Amino acid sequence: MIHSVILCGGSGTRLWPSSRKAYPKQFAPLLGDESLYQTTLRRLTGEGFSHPLVMTNESFRFLASQQARQIGLADAQIVVEPCLRDTAPAILTAALLIARDEGETALMLVAPSDHVIADVPAFLAAIENGVAAAEAGALVTFGVTPDRPETGYGYLELSDKPDGTGQAIPLASFREKPDAVTAAEFVAAGTYLWNGGIFLFRAGDVIAAFEAHAPQLVAPCRAALENGAQDLELFRLDVEAYGAAEAISFDYAVMEKADRVAAVPLTCKWSDLGSWDALWQEAGPNENGVSTHGAVTTVDCHDSYLRSEDDNVRLVGLGLKDTVVVAMRDAVLVADKSRAQEVKGLVSTLRAAKVEQADDYPRFHRPWGWYETLCIDTRFQVKRIMVHPGGVLSLQSHHHRSEHWVVVSGTAEVTVGDDVKLLTENQSVYIPLGAVHRMANPGKLPMYLIEVQTGAYLGEDDIVRYEDVYGRG
Repeated sequence: MIHSVILCGGSGTRLWPSSRKAYPKQFAPLLGDESLYQTTLRRLTGEGFSHPLVMTNESFRFLASQQARQIGLADAQIVVEPCLRDTAPAILTAALLIARDEGETALMLVAPSDHVIADVPAFLAAIENGVAAAEAGALVTFGVTPDRPETGYGYLELSDKPDGTGQAIPLASFREKPDAVTAAEFVAAGTYLWNGGIFLFRAGDVIAAFEAHAPQLVAPCRAALENGAQDLELFRLDVEAYGAAEAISFDYAVMEKADRVAAVPLTCKWSDLGSWDALWQEAGPNENGVSTHGAVTTVDCHDSYLRSEDDNVRLVGLGLKDTVVVAMRDAVLVADKSRAQEVKGLVSTLRAAKVEQADDYPRFHRPWGWYETLCIDTRFQVKRIMVHPGGVLSLQSHHHRSEHWVVVSGTAEVTVGDDVKLLTENQSVYIPLGAVHRMANPGKLPMYLIEVQTGAYLGEDDIVRYEDVYGRG
């Protein structure tokens, strides 16, 4: 039995504006109806796997839980990291948890939540090829057989050329992202793989490797686990203890220093979707080299990627070449495709200029559903709100605004003061300033309503919570 550990705490910005700090790419349906996180969950569950262990952070705890339940994985174990500490503390904490509950010989497979792997049987066969080496005490990593000189990935240098059997090969070194000339040399040598960031080992072996090469992490991670607490369906690591752990990647902390490290070649198609150029390739360009998504029309375009994230935003490309265009309701990216790797730096520029769109997503996800602002001015704001079946907003009041709710789909259970009533489509209710109120969805379908706020201050921090089923303060 393999215990899958899914790293789901990153807030990547390389696919901005579709991926932002508030809603990163692992939760977005970039290549189909399901998110990358959901396809990863499916890939690492089923025969031969135990229930998945998901390491995520405070901001994404409910998204991780909700998206797992949406695909029928209610038994996923969600562990909440109270602060970002990179991959090494997350992996060590997962290993300590698995060793405690399942024993030190338990096999654990660690994988990011935002990768694309098309040939799942080939991937699972590679995992099986790594089991023998892991059970013999090796720390196994998985590298992708390169099909081109790629400067966007790190590389694994093998001690020998792969023999075609797919068996684990001792690793000679880890190599950083190369320049174009060096990348071509790596591919020509035949002894280099792209670093896939996927690992397999016994829990006790990786704990011993941490004790030998990164002992400063062991005590805080152990304390974070021992002093953590169950919170509804989530397990929260102790804030103070986990915050004391050094922020460092697993490769730097352990893998580059350990003695018994082996790599298994992955021959299936793989991508970490690290840039819009990568997504253009995965989306399957047509005969003109054009890939599109959503409400897009192209005329005489070549070697370009055009994406509209909103059905009400029609994106039209005319005569484009080697261009990436991504249109959202609140932000538009237009970039030379050859410079797609620079988007992360662009986000840093937006943050420095205090541009809200750098991090905030137009749709704000909450444990009960989501909301988005349709229109805002100095003294009013109009929102669209969706509440999941069974979702319940907190019992709350506001100091500075009144609200008017109009149900447009489904059924809402509305509380205003001591009055509780059901509203259906096209029915409305007024919530005076200062009134204690809440809404819930008692139905079996999502409920949508329009909220009109009026008042001197419309910020989200103007909420006094009296009761919350999700344990928010």
